Amino acid sequence: MKNALALTLLLGVAANGAAAACYADYKAKQDSPLRLHYGVAEIRGDCSVDNAEAQLQDRLAQGGWQLLNVLDTFDDSGLEEREASAGEFYLRY
Repeated sequence: MKNALALTLLLGVAANGAAAACYADYKAKQDSPLRLHYGVAEIRGDCSVDNAEAQLQDRLAQGGWQLLNVLDTFDDSGLEEREASAGEFYLRY
């Protein structure tokens, strides 16, 4: 019985650890002077645009940026192709 419980717990932990990563690409701005940037950020939880917007508004505001929009959410397979475009804002926020 103990082995079955241990196996169940182990499988549960493995399943949670194997959850697909989620990322979002977004556009943000600063005023005075106007600065714009494109970035890529890792998103926790639900991999949706709404969730990404909620998380990024707070993160970006701490850095003095205002979120303009979230372009898309995606998994690891879309990450590498966006790295060069995001430059210094690749996984920064």
